[in-house]
Amino acid sequence: MQRIRLRYTKRGRLRFTSHRDFQRAFERALRRAEVPMAYSAGFTPHPKVSYANAAPTGTGSEAEYLEIALTAPRDPEALRGLLDESMPAGLDITDAVEAHTSGLADRLAASLWELRLDGVDPAEARRAVDAFHAADTVEVQRTTKNGVRTFDCRSAVSSLEIVETQPQADRPEDRPCAILRLVVRHVTPAVRPDDVLSGLRAVADLAPPVPAAVTRLAQGPFDEETGTVTDPLAPDREAAQAKTAEPAAAATAATPEGSV
Repeated sequence: MQRIRLRYTKRGRLRFTSHRDFQRAFERALRRAEVPMAYSAGFTPHPKVSYANAAPTGTGSEAEYLEIALTAPRDPEALRGLLDESMPAGLDITDAVEAHTSGLADRLAASLWELRLDGVDPAEARRAVDAFHAADTVEVQRTTKNGVRTFDCRSAVSSLEIVETQPQADRPEDRPCAILRLVVRHVTPAVRPDDVLSGLRAVADLAPPVPAAVTRLAQGPFDEETGTVTDPLAPDREAAQAKTAEPAAAATAATPEGSV
């Protein structure tokens, strides 16, 4: 059995698709691309697809991940191209590697988010960010199936900063817009971008006039030294390179010295 790990996106209007909607679209793409999927046992077999930490409905993403199991080997890049052609525009398959390591879900330890706040002056947003950083704890509330839950959203935030904006064709020049970059660790309870926005409202009364446009730019291991989110597929790429190099190294070692 071969395992392939894929990175995919949710762009434009497709950010409003639910995780179940994506599952249905992806399983149709698997059939169209005639992927030799492995199936579970039992009375209702289903393709072996493992999804990891999907973004909430309504948020865009450049870094969603899943893993599929195949009954016959396929070239990861060729498979990626076939699946991408079979998916709707906006749900794009952007990367594929063969799985040579375990624990993909465990590597997704943090996310980098971009929050676009239309109608918010950058100076006002900067004051709110400064107040958020100055607070030891920022308690917010979220409604769950078990009722309203109160928790601290400050401790999970590794960094929160204002991004210098550039003129864009889709934004009127006379309308202010603040863009935030947020790195948040995946902890329990999970802290989402909307929780951080609630925290900014709590500490500085920051209330965007329209809902924020939220996009996940990256998710993966968290580098403590740099404070950045790194590529979760890098260990598989490195393992593949090492595996490829082994036969060449063995052939070199077996060649008698001085032979042509």
